[in-house]
Amino acid sequence: MPDSIMFQNDDAYVVLETNQPEIILTEAELLEKLRSLLAALGDDLPRELRKYSTLDEQARHLLETACDFDLGPGQFLQWYVVRLEKA
Repeated sequence: MPDSIMFQNDDAYVVLETNQPEIILTEAELLEKLRSLLAALGDDLPRELRKYSTLDEQARHLLETACDFDLGPGQFLQWYVVRLEKA
């Protein structure tokens, strides 16, 4: 009898970024990408993220409440959750 864990779904994220091919990331990988972007912004964070004291909290909030992040004129980062099913 097959193990039921083989039939569980995994969430992943399709990530679109300026001048980059589409990629699929796990939640942990996307959170790390968001943390890196937020760290690079330093004090130039959007107002809604300033109330969170850590990069982890800021990245988690962004992941759970948005599907894109404005990186400046002509640049973007977008993500969409997808469910991967095991065959």
